Amino acid sequence: MNKEEFHAFVAESKGNESNICQICAIKDGVTVYEDCWRGFKAEDPVNVNSVTKGVMALLAGIAHDKGCISVDDKVMDYFADYQVKRGEKTIYDVTVRHLLTMTAPYKGKSEPWKKVCTSDDWTKAALDFLGGRVGITGEFRYATLGIQILAGIIERATGEKLIDFANRNLFIPLGIPEHVIHGDSSKEDQFDFFMNKGPRKNEWYSDPQDTVTAGWGLCASAKDLALIGDMVLNNGRSGGKEIVSSDWINSMLTPYQKLGERFGNMYYGYLWYKPYEDREVYAAIGDCGNIIYVNREVNIAVGVTGTFKPMIFDRVEFIEKYVLPLTM
Repeated sequence: MNKEEFHAFVAESKGNESNICQICAIKDGVTVYEDCWRGFKAEDPVNVNSVTKGVMALLAGIAHDKGCISVDDKVMDYFADYQVKRGEKTIYDVTVRHLLTMTAPYKGKSEPWKKVCTSDDWTKAALDFLGGRVGITGEFRYATLGIQILAGIIERATGEKLIDFANRNLFIPLGIPEHVIHGDSSKEDQFDFFMNKGPRKNEWYSDPQDTVTAGWGLCASAKDLALIGDMVLNNGRSGGKEIVSSDWINSMLTPYQKLGERFGNMYYGYLWYKPYEDREVYAAIGDCGNIIYVNREVNIAVGVTGTFKPMIFDRVEFIEKYVLPLTM
């Protein structure tokens, strides 16, 4: 399938490809493939959903490199003003590493979205969910709201809002447009943010405290995602400058957990996936097929964006079947 045939294939798809907005691939530092669909231009940002978590892992790495945080720090060291619920003891044992590896324990069987997303401070509301009677078990539990706590930690450790920290230390150095906070968090606005299929601004969803929503809500183009992936591919460097230390990149991509069928039996590092045990392929993955794909075997990074469409999670196979051959 050549590039023209592939464009038509995506444009005419009625299946999993029917929501794709943009694809961008960077190989050896050069853009080798880029295309857009459904009225989107190359620079148009899209809500990339949980790819946001992969970006959070990089921001945690930058804060770590600056000596602001450590993965072994206790979460509660950063929230001395938080009133721990009576009888709760486990919360004092939770570390930054537990948040990054999704092995932190939480109360209840599901995430209290309504409680957190209608509160005045999403980070503190998420802390109400952390801990529980079972204690630290090391069990993987995918918890989007738990990453909100990580955002609060980085803000308190660095003394600046996370949007400013991200712009100064990650986005602008990579040539990604400066981002602003979204600025509204009403129930109706949250619904529109997820469901609206038009281009967005260079923004990041935020709570009433102007703290970004750390588990989702970053808006970026496929080119932006590919630039982040290219930096990861090059061990944290871009344009001859270190953005994140190679030590952090290696720690971030190290598989700590073997996941189950729900997550494609992949492996998990610090908020990044390793799809195959025996291959140098890594990904930051979000709902609706949004992805940063990094392949060290052929030195390529791919970004894919997609608007809201349920039941699409992993585009690794799609990239390797269709996109990589177009770049060779």
